[in-house]
Amino acid sequence: MKIISDIACVDYERPGHPERPQRVSDTLGRLRQEDELELTFVKPGAVDNDALSLVHPPHFVESLDSSADFDADTPAHEGILTHALRSVAGAMDAMDAALAGESAMSLLRPPGHHACAETAMGFCYLNQIAIAAVAAERDDLRVGVLDFDVHHGNGTEAILLGKEGLLYASAHQNPAYPGTGSVSRGNCKNYPVRPNAPRQEFFDATRHAFDEVMSFGPDLIAVSAGFDAYRGDPLAQENLEGEDYFTIGRSLRDCGVPVFSVLEGGYAEELPELVLEYVRGLSTTK
Repeated sequence: MKIISDIACVDYERPGHPERPQRVSDTLGRLRQEDELELTFVKPGAVDNDALSLVHPPHFVESLDSSADFDADTPAHEGILTHALRSVAGAMDAMDAALAGESAMSLLRPPGHHACAETAMGFCYLNQIAIAAVAAERDDLRVGVLDFDVHHGNGTEAILLGKEGLLYASAHQNPAYPGTGSVSRGNCKNYPVRPNAPRQEFFDATRHAFDEVMSFGPDLIAVSAGFDAYRGDPLAQENLEGEDYFTIGRSLRDCGVPVFSVLEGGYAEELPELVLEYVRGLSTTK
């Protein structure tokens, strides 16, 4: 399995903000310690500007160089445009690897699924999963996007809504930030779960979202992999365990469709172990 990452993505932070550098640095360190899996680590390549422009207009991309915070959760970090573009490149490279027959995960920050076409929000600046999905659909692929982050990917839904050849399916807590995703709309299928639901309830919602993607008959599955439905996450109130992420990963590995994943949320100290369980599910052992 290919892990696409770059330690340069840790070079921004705001003290006290939950989207912190250690999310990637600690996770990357844990994966590098794992010697039972066939993992290769590569840096992302260049940004595909043609793909970027399919989702975000140039004036919005340029606006990310702003010195004013975009909202209370989404600071205007110095150099954030460079970091966001790197995340886009990572998603595109992970997609290319999947289409070439290799499971891949982009392990970078910032995340992206809250970013709308012209709005940065919710720790997200550019929507890398939507960019990759739209680019693949442009190449005549049917793409199913599975989002199991505990927060609804409002940006991904807004970008993909009504686009033929694309399907978005999300399991998420509701009510919760950003307050969307209570109902399904067209090609965007939502499976909301109440706060503090039994562990099985959120897991079942994720299974329903996965089944929705599979029934779409995709040529490619793009995964917004968030780990904040974990029982110890400080930003949500769900109850998944590490073994559940293994099971999700294994279902994706065995589905018979090329799969790539992009890191979204997950703010507990246990994030490295949760990602490792997911990667174990996606991978074959040595």
